[in-house]
Amino acid sequence: MSADTIAIAGDHGGLGLKQELTAFLKDAGHDVLDLGTNTTDSVDYPEFGFAVAEAIRDGRAGRGVLVCGSGIGISIAANRFTEIRAALIHDVTGARLCREHNDANVICFGGRMVGPDLATDCLQTFLNTDFEGGRHQRRVDKLSNP
Repeated sequence: MSADTIAIAGDHGGLGLKQELTAFLKDAGHDVLDLGTNTTDSVDYPEFGFAVAEAIRDGRAGRGVLVCGSGIGISIAANRFTEIRAALIHDVTGARLCREHNDANVICFGGRMVGPDLATDCLQTFLNTDFEGGRHQRRVDKLSNP
């Protein structure tokens, strides 16, 4: 696994969407590190947000995808790590801007909030959009050094 690898995880509320996004990533030729869950049994979303954050921090993945029921809890969990800039996304514009302006390295979705077609479009935009740097770099630097 490397910086080109995309880590993905979610809780039981995001399982269906996580499976759809995993298939999309693999079909597109990405190396995927699936960190669970892979059942509908009730689990705690922080564990999965932490798992993706740790994979990025440790260099096992360069970016991440997280899914829970609303996307809110799992994004909060991932953002506990200073190396992580996790963005909860509901549309393609947000997916583009979180990369261009915030250099987000984790995209988060609510499995009960967005459908697979929209989430796939957002994920594709996220993966294909570069960080603009410039005036945004100063702001991003402040996120990791409060």
